[in-house]
Amino acid sequence: MSDITQTNRIFFNDTGMDPKRLQHITDESIGDSDDGELFLEYRQSESITFDDGRVRNASFDTSQGFGIRSIVDEAIGYAHSTELSEAAIARAGQTIRAVRSGNSGSIDDKPLGTNQSLYSDVNPLNIQEFSEKVSILSQIDEYARSSDERVRQVSASISGNWQAIHILRAGGIQVSDIRPMVRLNVSLVVGEGNRQESGSMGTGGRITYDSLFDQSNWQNQVDKALKQALTNLEAVPAPAGEMQVVLGPGWPGVLLHEAVGHGLEGDFNRKKTSAFSGLLGEKVASSGVTVVDDGTIPNRRGSISIDDEGTKSAYNILIEDGILKNYMQDRMNARLMGVEPTGNGRRQSFAHHPMPRMTNTYMLNGQSEPEECIRSVSKGIYAVNFGGGQVDITNGKFVFSCTEAYTIENGKIGNPVKGATLIGNGPDALTRVKMIGNDTCLDDGVGTCGKDGQSVPVGVGQPTIVLDALTVGGTEL
Repeated sequence: MSDITQTNRIFFNDTGMDPKRLQHITDESIGDSDDGELFLEYRQSESITFDDGRVRNASFDTSQGFGIRSIVDEAIGYAHSTELSEAAIARAGQTIRAVRSGNSGSIDDKPLGTNQSLYSDVNPLNIQEFSEKVSILSQIDEYARSSDERVRQVSASISGNWQAIHILRAGGIQVSDIRPMVRLNVSLVVGEGNRQESGSMGTGGRITYDSLFDQSNWQNQVDKALKQALTNLEAVPAPAGEMQVVLGPGWPGVLLHEAVGHGLEGDFNRKKTSAFSGLLGEKVASSGVTVVDDGTIPNRRGSISIDDEGTKSAYNILIEDGILKNYMQDRMNARLMGVEPTGNGRRQSFAHHPMPRMTNTYMLNGQSEPEECIRSVSKGIYAVNFGGGQVDITNGKFVFSCTEAYTIENGKIGNPVKGATLIGNGPDALTRVKMIGNDTCLDDGVGTCGKDGQSVPVGVGQPTIVLDALTVGGTEL
């Protein structure tokens, strides 16, 4: 069944709303504005947590609603409701007209149409029975406990959602998308004597549960979580000071996402609050550094066939060979900056208005072998996994905690370390990239990005890279 067929059934056949009358309401509500849209959403979601041998939590939820937006210059009128009816949408349309006092004279063009479909429209929640899902989680628990006698606690969870959206614009423009999403997480606690350490891994994407439930897949996640936990069990206090840092491939790209990616979003740069404001065309990173935001990768967690304004997703080069080329844009900020939208207008749900957000953001390959990157460091830290972090968008300063890291001594990986934090400045760190590996990959599909109280799924990635000097906060006395 096509996306448009499914969304017509959900939003028109099942609700009794007439698409022609709804289009008329949309035209009346936002037709004289610079831009705006009616966003319809229907979502089903579930989660099951299996903790220490039994189901700890299970939930299933269905939500639906609409958001209608009118934009004049940079003033936004927005109203939303969980009631999907023509009457409710008409009342909301009257509310947002408060911002309409004549448009600014720079009306946005309609989004370019697209037939791209980057993922299946099958609802992943309806394929396997509840008992089968619990059985897989039970097998994960048993496998983890049998893998090592030091395993003391096991927690495994799955979550999934199926989202249908339908967007109406003034002038008869309507676009739809069906978005599946699933995720598996495994967390372990291991111990020896009085010391305990943890490890966690996860995987997911815009797919069904079939691939997650493949035995080799979930066993791989358990094995990696166990390796991380056991490594931390042997970890020594991390050294402190300025030193060379090697970042591993894949998930360490979260540092790139936070410390650099947010600073390249259009709203921050239009308002000149980003450390990258006004630097288009200038060198902002070491030669060889190319960073892209790509929403077009099939089945990836951060991918979208269209964004939440109806613009098709794109492969956007942000930094090319060290030169700042582009910002990520939604429609409003693109119009106000006199550029084209890039397919990055995203929102958490119908209750939120869109803003510029990342999709899958990563650094492209370099020329070096990963082993060569390690050998180039006489004394430093090899950071493989990260936990939480904090970033100041205005100046790019960041602090990130490492959940798995090792010393490097004379070009060789040494002891695992505990308590390491990386402290630096995003724009400055980009200029300190000394070597770039040829092993670019994205994370396993668990990234979630927060901005202004909204959360959206994203992907991050990078190759192995060597930073010539970065401040490491440690616990070694």
